[in-house]
Amino acid sequence: MKAIFTIQHPAHVHLFRNAIELLRERGEEVHVFARRKDIAIDLLDIYDIEHTVLADTADSLFELALRQGEYELGLLRHALRIRPDVMVGMGEPGVAHVSTVVGCPGIVFTDTEHAWLQNALAFPLADRICTPVCYQDDVGPKQVRYRGYHELAYLHPNRFTPDPTVLEEVGLTRADSFVILRLNAWKAAHDVGDGGFSEVADVVSRLTGTGAEVLITSEPELPPSLRTHEASVAPDRMHDLMYYADLLIGESATMAAESAVLGTPAVFISTSRRGYTDEMGDRYGLVFTFSGADRQEAGIERAVDVLEDHDAEKWERRREALLADKIDTTEFIIEQIESVAGPGA
Repeated sequence: MKAIFTIQHPAHVHLFRNAIELLRERGEEVHVFARRKDIAIDLLDIYDIEHTVLADTADSLFELALRQGEYELGLLRHALRIRPDVMVGMGEPGVAHVSTVVGCPGIVFTDTEHAWLQNALAFPLADRICTPVCYQDDVGPKQVRYRGYHELAYLHPNRFTPDPTVLEEVGLTRADSFVILRLNAWKAAHDVGDGGFSEVADVVSRLTGTGAEVLITSEPELPPSLRTHEASVAPDRMHDLMYYADLLIGESATMAAESAVLGTPAVFISTSRRGYTDEMGDRYGLVFTFSGADRQEAGIERAVDVLEDHDAEKWERRREALLADKIDTTEFIIEQIESVAGPGA
């Protein structure tokens, strides 16, 4: 089988890295093409995933459009040479467009309803659109729903075992209370018009007032007054840190979901919502979403409540309930690839 995977965001690396490894171990021919975005290339290197970079990062929507065009042209040139049996991407218009031109199936995974521009560009030409069952939109007969989340492709117990030595790296012990605070740069196409915190310094002050240590992971550069709180762990160690945290609060839906499937409660602050974070909150009580005008104050109040009444056993029970209902998403990814390309195609 000849398979092409595309990577345009760090989350795409995590979503597909186990499937890529399993396919390569099986002797399949797997090609990975990427665009520079945040730490995506760093993660590909850390996980020793051979790849080709097709386009650089973008600092504006106009530049993003140029980079996407550059990316798709490069992807097309390589696909014409490789002649893949299947192309796979996450919300990726390039997969849908290029697979159509070269005449192979294109599979698009997505879990973000309000990524309307990406979805409008990708869905019409995609052969299969894979979404979690909690995805709130019906996108037609090409949609395949599955009982999982993207985060369970790499954080399912089949795929992830937490390493407690990460605590030593940040100067903490298992007895210490700490919070991970996540800040977004709001530069993605689906971030247009979206927002999160209004005053980060106030968030830090209120959280430290509970006696918890606050560790910040941030896309934008932190102001000097907050740099002492910056989390000093390697990108591939962040999930270990999240597992041992008492709470995650932040503007990233992906990190809120990652935290939840690890059994760490998450407070998600954003003007937009997602089907998966809503389900993790409504059904499993692991994500608390605040999207209104008072989202910062309401979110901080919930965060303080969680920290002051911390009950690790309660969160673990909720995680176990979630895992009992959901599947190992990597297995589903492999099944979808095989169903359209055939094993050993």
